[in-house]
Amino acid sequence: MLPPSVEPLVLSGNPTQTQERYQVASYDRMNALEVFQVLRGADALIWGGGSLIQDVTSAISPFYYGGLMGLAQQMGLKTIAWAQGIGPLQRSITRKLAQRCFSNCTTISVRDRASAQLLSDWQIPFTIAPDPVWALDSQPVPGLWDLPAPRVALTLRPHPQFTPERLSLLTQALVSFQKATQAFILLLPFQPSQDLAIAKLFHRALPNHSQILTLEDPRQLKGVFRGVEMVIGMRFHSLIMAATQECRCFALSYDPKVTQLMEELEFPGWELSQLPQDANAICKTWLECYANGDALSTAKIEFLIERSQIHQEVLYSAFL
Repeated sequence: MLPPSVEPLVLSGNPTQTQERYQVASYDRMNALEVFQVLRGADALIWGGGSLIQDVTSAISPFYYGGLMGLAQQMGLKTIAWAQGIGPLQRSITRKLAQRCFSNCTTISVRDRASAQLLSDWQIPFTIAPDPVWALDSQPVPGLWDLPAPRVALTLRPHPQFTPERLSLLTQALVSFQKATQAFILLLPFQPSQDLAIAKLFHRALPNHSQILTLEDPRQLKGVFRGVEMVIGMRFHSLIMAATQECRCFALSYDPKVTQLMEELEFPGWELSQLPQDANAICKTWLECYANGDALSTAKIEFLIERSQIHQEVLYSAFL
């Protein structure tokens, strides 16, 4: 979505991998001297997308990103908070940090109502549009259509509420669901460093009826859902990617952003903290979604894709 005239200089946790995968200049985001030098030679800092300013999964994260934004602002760069999901912010110090950083931004776009409300409360101007991943191109996945059909995808991630007891319940429910549907289970670790261990647990429970697909290209991750009947997903972007491909979605929410998506798109699902304590009840609910659930309409998908491109307009206007 960047204007063609803009050359991206990417701050990354793995600069070599980022440079090779996306053919962009990339620098170590944890190397303070390198970050300072990159900012000194830049015209703007684009901050996002996603939930960078939140203190639930990491209390340190808002200070890193807030410090980065504050430094760029002090150096006189344009600062663009782009496609942001703000919060949750449970600590007063992180709320104050966020308010100060956002109030000094050149321009801001957000992806959800809660973030918009927070900025409204702070009297900070913004643009709101659906997450830009709605508009991401998809690419076919080699070998996907050679796997047994029908296919159901599972996208889980670790979380404090994802206790061993709940993991056991979901495993039992998935085994029963697979037997009832004869579906082939695709286990998709969206962030392998976090998600792969859980994917392996489920694969061990269904060794002959599942496969782990570790895909590095986000466009291929989106393309997987072209060949999937239904997704059972915790990952926010897995639900968006699946929905764009007219795949039925069942959500397991660990975060307000997932809950908001469930409400806005009327996805069936549970808060992880409210997961039923009966594996049979879980399986029965999944079977109902699989047999009778509806995918988003083509008109709704097209509307969301079109609206998400407002984030591109924000970038173009910032660089005029």
